Amino acid sequence: MGQLIAVAVITILAVISPGADFAMTVRNSYLYGRTAGVLAAVGIALGVLVHVTYTMLGVGLLVSRTPMLFTAMKLIGAAYLVYIGYRTFVTKAQVDIDLSDDGGLSKAGALRTGFLTNALNPKTMLFVLSTYTQVVSADTPVFQQVGYGLFMSFAHLVWFAAAALLFSNQSLRSRLLKRQTVLNKVIGAVLVSLGMVLALTPAMA
Repeated sequence: MGQLIAVAVITILAVISPGADFAMTVRNSYLYGRTAGVLAAVGIALGVLVHVTYTMLGVGLLVSRTPMLFTAMKLIGAAYLVYIGYRTFVTKAQVDIDLSDDGGLSKAGALRTGFLTNALNPKTMLFVLSTYTQVVSADTPVFQQVGYGLFMSFAHLVWFAAAALLFSNQSLRSRLLKRQTVLNKVIGAVLVSLGMVLALTPAMA
């Protein structure tokens, strides 16, 4: 029970902390609609499972103790955020977007943006790795460890799907789209900044 509470608290705090996942969900939701936002949330949840899987297999521990491998992963993730941020920043406003149409981004593209944002995010890697190494003990049954991973993934799905539903609300989305030029600059700048901060974060000792 102590492990369960610890995992739940750590997960909730990690999920609600602002970051690239949230910025990407907001971006997809208000620009491309509810489906794109929810699919980004699904992609984020799948990305969490990637971190859980390699951590349980022991690869996460290897990454944490191999600075060069960690740095490579960090730079790839940073480059992706900077790329998406730049694309968003320079996107021309399209105030006449049809709110009844979720077009503009394919379902696969929406899923991919969420998945890559999370799967390439060392912040999530460190969250999952630290949880398993500090909270889960060697005596914890495998099925219980899997359960913790599924909970982490589900928590991300619920939180970011809720964010997608909020920011794709037709009334709110209509108001946001009228300020699309400014919002694109803000969200683009946030993503680029997160990517640059990520790239400059010192490798793990």
